[in-house]
Amino acid sequence: QWRQSSYAGDAIITAVGLYEGLWMSCAAQSTGQLQCRLHDSLLALDAHVQTSRALMVVSLLLGFFGLIVSVVGMKCTKVGEDDPVTKGRVAVAGGILFILSGLCTLAAVSLYAARVTHEFFNPSTPVNARYEFGSALFVGWAAAGLAALGGSLLCC
Repeated sequence: QWRQSSYAGDAIITAVGLYEGLWMSCAAQSTGQLQCRLHDSLLALDAHVQTSRALMVVSLLLGFFGLIVSVVGMKCTKVGEDDPVTKGRVAVAGGILFILSGLCTLAAVSLYAARVTHEFFNPSTPVNARYEFGSALFVGWAAAGLAALGGSLLCC
């Protein structure tokens, strides 16, 4: 749910809500039925969706490696060296990975949101085909902030 159909303006409210994300598009009907379809082709997607996908995958990988490095760098773990200076440097490296993960998430979500905003205010877009921010964008901004905050705390 990176973007959802808009009912702004003179749009007729229908019994179907449309949702689109990075990996699939869905239609939710008022009866509770949800039909989702994966995007057909990677190359047929818009550039902003491909870029957001790539940034989110990189963000997940950086976060995963940041988690592993941070656990090794914690003073309470016996993994790695017993030298507190080395452990501190490893923890800072984990913090930097978390900050980079948060920045990748922030870039992906903000790029997608900018595109949704551009299409919404574009006068050539039909009123009944406009989309608004979906809930995943807000979750993404919060996740980016928390990852950057956690990485900053590890660096300190």
